[in-house]
Amino acid sequence: MKNAEDVTFGSSGLNRAAASRGTEKARASKGDSIIFVWRGKILMDLESEPSLARFEFPHPLCEGALEIFLGSENQKNYIAFDISQWEPSGGDQPDSNLFFDPTQQLHPRLDKKYAFCELRGQMLNLSKREAELCSIAKGLFHWNITQKFCSSCGSLLKTALSGWQKNCGNCGVSHFPRTDPVVIMLITKGDKVLLGRSPNWPEKMYSLLAGFVEPGETIEGAVRREVMEESGIKVGNVSYLASQPWVFPNSLMFGCHGIAESEEITIDTNEIEDARWIGKSELLDIFAGLNQSMFPARKGSIANFLLEKWLSDRLHD
Repeated sequence: MKNAEDVTFGSSGLNRAAASRGTEKARASKGDSIIFVWRGKILMDLESEPSLARFEFPHPLCEGALEIFLGSENQKNYIAFDISQWEPSGGDQPDSNLFFDPTQQLHPRLDKKYAFCELRGQMLNLSKREAELCSIAKGLFHWNITQKFCSSCGSLLKTALSGWQKNCGNCGVSHFPRTDPVVIMLITKGDKVLLGRSPNWPEKMYSLLAGFVEPGETIEGAVRREVMEESGIKVGNVSYLASQPWVFPNSLMFGCHGIAESEEITIDTNEIEDARWIGKSELLDIFAGLNQSMFPARKGSIANFLLEKWLSDRLHD
C-alpha cells in the first residue's frame, strides 16, 4: 500500500540515534526537548488546539523521575520522563474499570492548561513527530516498569542503554523491549467486509478481527488461523497492506487483506461476542453517522484506516 505510514503512529523519520544510547550524549542536558508521562498517560497542552506538551530541560518535574532517551534532532535530544510516583488527589484518580479512561489528571505544579490524558483519546491531535515520540515513550516506560526481574534467574534487573536495555548482574542475561506481533485483517467477500465485536468494547463498537502471531507462524498463516478460529470463515489469498505500532501496551499491528472463501459465520464465544458481514453501502452510512446500529473502530486505529481505504477503493493505492 502506498502511503502506508500515513497511519497514526507511523514513522516521522525521527533519528533514534541508537549509537548514543548509554552515553553522556543521551542524558538530558540544558535545552533538550522533554515530555512527561504518568502511569501510561501523556501530558498534553489542551489550550486552543491540543498538542503534546513539550518543555526544555531542566524542569522541576524531572527530579527523581525515570528518564528515557527517545532520539535527537538538530543537536538536541528528545527525552521522556516518567513521574508515576506522583499521587493525584483522591477525586482525580483514573478509572481502571473502563475500556477507555476519559479522566484527565492535573499536576499542581503545572498550569491548568496541561493535563495527563489517555493517548488513544488524543492521538488525532498529534503531529507525526509528536505521535512517534509518544509511542516510543509509552511503550518503553511500560516495559521498563513491568520488566523488573530477570526471567532466567529472578534477580532484579539494572537499566542500561538509556532505557533501551536491562541487564542481570547475577546471570549476565540482557533483556530488550518486547513487541508482540499482531495480525489485523480486512476480510472481504465481494462488496462485504467481516466485522467482529469483543465483549469488553464500548457498546455497538465493531472492528476488524485481530490476533497474535504464534511461534513458528507466518503472518499469512496467522490471518487464516485467527479468522477461522473466531468466525469459522475460510480465507484464501492474503496480502500485506500496512503496519502500526500500537503501544497499548506493546503490539505491532500487521494490517492484511484476506479474501474469504466461505460466508457462513460460526463464532467462538470465548474469543468474540459477535461477527457479521457488512455491505459497503451500509458501512458508508455507518462512517457518515447516518446509521447508528453500530460504531466503527476508533479513528486513528489501523482498523479504521484500512476500512476507510477500502470504502474509498484505495486499498492498494
